[in-house]
Amino acid sequence: MYFRIEPEVAGGWGEETEADTTCHPPKITSLVFEFESWLGDSIVTSFPCYLVTEDLAQSLNRANLDGYELANCTIIKSDTFNELYPNKKLPDFVWLQVVGKEGVGDFGIDKDLKLVVSSAALSVLQEHFLNDCEIEEINV
Repeated sequence: MYFRIEPEVAGGWGEETEADTTCHPPKITSLVFEFESWLGDSIVTSFPCYLVTEDLAQSLNRANLDGYELANCTIIKSDTFNELYPNKKLPDFVWLQVVGKEGVGDFGIDKDLKLVVSSAALSVLQEHFLNDCEIEEINV
């Protein structure tokens, strides 16, 4: 079984992000993620990137899932974030680079450029916070 998931859009690329925007989807080589808000989920997105908390990343690694790689990124808070949440501390996030194909393995991207995960991957994700993540079972 596979599921399309749409995580919270918690921000966007920071100015220092290095990206090739001449292709679709853009190819990001260095990610600076600027949080505008955060409702607490362990996975967030800003097309075409996904970030997961360090705790979730460790759980994914322990589960021996495939179709993804983890990479470092820089996390910053926007002025809006600091105004909305003056005392909010963000957990450590890492960049979840999806390298798999939809319906093959545990993580992939579908033809609509949405994240698709296996039931095994979804089980690990659901051990963490996913309150604002849309989840839809799909046929692949």
